[in-house]
Amino acid sequence: MAGVTFEHVSKVFDGTRAVDDLALHIDDGEFMVLVGPSGCGKSTALRLLAGLEEVSGGRILIGDRVVNNIAPASRDVAMVFQSYALYPHMTVYKNLAFGLENTGVPKREIDERVRRAAEILQMGDLIKRKPKQLSGGQRQRVALGRAIVREPAVFLMDEPLSNLDAKLRVETRAEILKLQERLGTTTIYVTHDQVEAMTMGDRIAVMRSGVLQQVGTPEELYTSPRNLFVAGFIGSPSMNLVPAPIVGAGGEDRIAGFRPEHLRLATADGDGYRFGARVEVTEYLGDELLVHLARNGTTMLAKLPVEQRIDRGNDEEFAVPRDKMYLFDRESEERVE
Repeated sequence: MAGVTFEHVSKVFDGTRAVDDLALHIDDGEFMVLVGPSGCGKSTALRLLAGLEEVSGGRILIGDRVVNNIAPASRDVAMVFQSYALYPHMTVYKNLAFGLENTGVPKREIDERVRRAAEILQMGDLIKRKPKQLSGGQRQRVALGRAIVREPAVFLMDEPLSNLDAKLRVETRAEILKLQERLGTTTIYVTHDQVEAMTMGDRIAVMRSGVLQQVGTPEELYTSPRNLFVAGFIGSPSMNLVPAPIVGAGGEDRIAGFRPEHLRLATADGDGYRFGARVEVTEYLGDELLVHLARNGTTMLAKLPVEQRIDRGNDEEFAVPRDKMYLFDRESEERVE
């Protein structure tokens, strides 16, 4: 196993910088998630690490070895893609063994690795089946198994759950986490789903237009976003971002940010930023109430306890605690307090 380092790495396609001066270190054994919207450069960064794209500038290290000019097959990484890419005419066993056979691994060792991977993924009873006899989740486990048998220094996963339905995605997400904890292999996981990122990553690297915006633990990104983009991207529902004067939190050059769960009905003796707003829509979700608000043409969302029943069309006074209000510079988009 080994850590991974991007030393000011860039990738240019036809004059467009898909990855721009990426400086990031992933510790040995860490589960790092690269997250961001489509086109942000996260998958390109993964492909640069895998050797599927050529680096335009900077260096990539796996452990203490610079791999810029090393062939993909010699980088000691294993990649799991969005598509399962299984061989339809081969059994699960043969799908797992095929890559090892091509690299000359002895037959006995291949059998040991395949059966160990099947045991880890709890699919020993599937090894004689062909892909068409498997569910989507089972096929994804075979794709994971094909990476496991390689026994690489680094696992690379490029949106591996996006083809699964919501329930299966949650189940497989847990399986991947347990697998990584058991194997202790450095893992870099790409997704556009910030909920997936928050629940899976030891740390998360948020990217936008090829540029790394912020890296930290899920808690750090949630409680201390560095800029407007991170504030709005991390969290579900997303943070309310409104002109500061709307909520009495500053001047015209500031954007105020506050999370829906921190917005409460104001009390007579409550402290914080207080403002009135009209209730436009309420959504009862059983354990919570989502309330859509409007003030001076600006919309906001509150997440309230279900006991606080309020009616659509009402004008109510709301409050946000001072320590839960974030202020961002309107021009630079950087957080100022």
